[in-house]
Amino acid sequence: MSEIRSDNLIGSLDAPATPTAGAASLPTIAALEAHLAPYAAHSSQSRGRRHHEPPPSARTEFQRDRDRIVHSTAFRRLEYKTQVFVNHEGDLFRTRLTHSLEVAQIARSVARNLRVNEDLVEAISLAHDLGHTPFGHAGQDALNECMRDYGGFEHNLQSLAVVDDLEEHYGAFDGLNLCFETREGILKHCSRENARRLGELGERFLQGRQPSIEAQIANLADEIAYNNHDVDDGLRSGLLTIDQLAQVELWRTHYDTARRDYPQIEGRRLIHETVRRIINTLIVDLIDTTSRNIAQHAPQSLDDVRRAPPLVAHSDAIAAQAAALKRFLFNNLYRHYRVMRMANKARRVIAGLFDAFLDDPRLLPPNYQTPDASRQPRLIAHYIAGMTDRYASKEYQRLFVVDGN
Repeated sequence: MSEIRSDNLIGSLDAPATPTAGAASLPTIAALEAHLAPYAAHSSQSRGRRHHEPPPSARTEFQRDRDRIVHSTAFRRLEYKTQVFVNHEGDLFRTRLTHSLEVAQIARSVARNLRVNEDLVEAISLAHDLGHTPFGHAGQDALNECMRDYGGFEHNLQSLAVVDDLEEHYGAFDGLNLCFETREGILKHCSRENARRLGELGERFLQGRQPSIEAQIANLADEIAYNNHDVDDGLRSGLLTIDQLAQVELWRTHYDTARRDYPQIEGRRLIHETVRRIINTLIVDLIDTTSRNIAQHAPQSLDDVRRAPPLVAHSDAIAAQAAALKRFLFNNLYRHYRVMRMANKARRVIAGLFDAFLDDPRLLPPNYQTPDASRQPRLIAHYIAGMTDRYASKEYQRLFVVDGN
């Protein structure tokens, strides 16, 4: 009996639909999206894909995008990419994968309450970190420095490159061939120079317009998720203490309330109870404030959303408290000496790999080598950005340690 390849099974999940006897009873896209508000992104009104494909059966275009992202190679790699703590330092710390799942959960909750497209907001949330380097922000900063003379490196643009070009799953095209609206949401930031190069996708950065409400939700959900799970991971690691956090109003308010409501709990249970209350407060405030903004500006279409000021936002009071928490984490966690030591190691690994590959591209796998010297640095960046923490460390050992195998 021949071996059944798992990648063939994964591919079959997105294969062209074969009509069946019951096909006539499948729900239409209009039926699947009938509950959406007029200002939501409707997949039937999408600006489409870079390469034409027949429409999917029994799911919307944005559901197809989400499914392709979940089954991509880059998504699986997120399991072994760092948030704050290097992957091998503990099994319970967040990774890019668990972070992306938390972002998607928060974003879907907000989207459901605002009657906008949950499938699109989930697709954006799951894809937003696909282009992140190993070793978190330290790795990105190091790779950007290496690429300074070759166009720089930015993880949002890299995420776009992953879904547009680098994934190799389909016979008809490179990348995942996602809808315009999903790709737009992935690209949160962009310089004017890159915006011009990206054509239609970069127009909003040149015109000062907004992305969809779904993209705005995913952006704020990202902040809610990483601020709160970094608090949790910081306490778990011992780099933060309850006494330190007491100076942060958002933490102190919910911690004191949790202790009053449950005087018998302590330790991890009390921390979880506090964090979940903070997340709930941020989500409810985001929904309430955004609902008021929508009522004030009364968008009747996605184009109206694009022309309006940012609609998805916190109230001024909660935004100030969230910003204070963010500053606290920057000063007390991200700049903690132990985290800085990890960041320093990460920079040395990334820079060492880049310099070695640029000096002698023959050290690269064949599909990352090119006779075009002007393209070689970008291919090296693609190779390094796709590495997990563990793989990057092993590559460094193989190149620079005599017994590194």
